[in-house]
Amino acid sequence: MKRDMRRMRRATVIAGAMVLALGAAAQASAQVVHSVGFGAGVFVPRPLDARVADDVLVENLNTLAFDIKDFRSGLVFGEWNMTFDERVELSLSGGFYGRTVPSVYADFVNTGGAEVEQDLRLRVVPLTAVVRFLPIGRAGQVQPYLGGGISALRWRYSEAGEFIDFFDDFAVFRDRYVADGTSVAPVVLGGVRFPLGGDIYALTTELRYQFGTGDLGADNGFLTEKIDLSGLHFTVGFQVRF
Repeated sequence: MKRDMRRMRRATVIAGAMVLALGAAAQASAQVVHSVGFGAGVFVPRPLDARVADDVLVENLNTLAFDIKDFRSGLVFGEWNMTFDERVELSLSGGFYGRTVPSVYADFVNTGGAEVEQDLRLRVVPLTAVVRFLPIGRAGQVQPYLGGGISALRWRYSEAGEFIDFFDDFAVFRDRYVADGTSVAPVVLGGVRFPLGGDIYALTTELRYQFGTGDLGADNGFLTEKIDLSGLHFTVGFQVRF
């Protein structure tokens, strides 16, 4: 918990520094444009061969039948943007995605041949500060952009259902294991903004990749102490300038 709080404070300090620095620059700019955006998309987790060492999902694959791809999830987001000098934009956003994946033991069944079943659940609320660079920098026309920043990932992971006691008598029992925390995650992104008949409304498409790892703790009953939170966001959004 103390480690999570330190990470959260560090993410807050970094995001705050970005806000203050860009806010000061915006005040000095001749033209500042504010906008809000919202939208939805999909989160694609980092694939099996690229996940961090000791990732709990990789460890679970040694005994449970599921797929890392099963954790693909829909997501929603909202953001506030401040654009200055037409080429640099600060964005503060919040989002949500979550997924429940059913699994069974791959090589063991219960008495009578019934499957030994569990639910693996992952939920993440990312709070993110990014800077976008718009090389064209003119409202009312198609605007490609690149950017990067940092995210505070508020996450929760659990395993609930039936389990086998491999250390004693191989009995099947019911239980629930839960861990949560906040992880700091670097973010890189790229996208395109499409105007809708002027410079007030626009559609956006964006690819965003986050790099993050959660600490499950040593005494929470999981097979290992880490969960890889990295993955790709693909979103489509609607923006209103004012």
